[in-house]
Amino acid sequence: MNLKKYTYLFFTTLFIGAVTSLLTGLILDPTLDIKVIFLIFLSGLMFSVLSQMGFFAYMMLNYIAKGMITKKGMWEIIQWILIVITFLDVIILRYSFFEENNAGILGYSILPVLMLVAALFIAWLKSKATNFHAFTPTVFFIFVVTIIEAVPSLRENNVHSTFIMVVPLLCCNIWQIMKLHKLVGKKQNNIQN
Repeated sequence: MNLKKYTYLFFTTLFIGAVTSLLTGLILDPTLDIKVIFLIFLSGLMFSVLSQMGFFAYMMLNYIAKGMITKKGMWEIIQWILIVITFLDVIILRYSFFEENNAGILGYSILPVLMLVAALFIAWLKSKATNFHAFTPTVFFIFVVTIIEAVPSLRENNVHSTFIMVVPLLCCNIWQIMKLHKLVGKKQNNIQN
């Protein structure tokens, strides 16, 4: 990836983060005043930068793990184990932490289920666009990394703040993972042997 492609990815992700944060805020509360709208816009910019840091951190983790774990398929198994652990942790820890609100364990499982379904769908699209080996890393990145990035909002028991953070992070992460193969794709060699 050259500087031009990275700049494109950076600014488009910045735009997506700001716009999705703003739209999410306006959908949740259409009566916001201009100062709050501006703060939500700025928070969307911040969330997109957080998303990009998570993206490049996962790219490095994936690269290092593939180099260290030489047994074929073991890194994918580890990623699936971490996906399951993250899924259960988000439900159980939030339920036990906010137990006094009586939302029930089912109430705290809605967000992780929706995020996992979105991750599986995006991974299916990514594997169709590239190859089947992209499925597991895409699910891991979209689900686990987004959950890690969204920890500050998940520690609050506020639906509005959770959605204002999770939706832009999810959209930015989806944008980055779906653009990656187009930005780093190798040009076909037209010379025939």
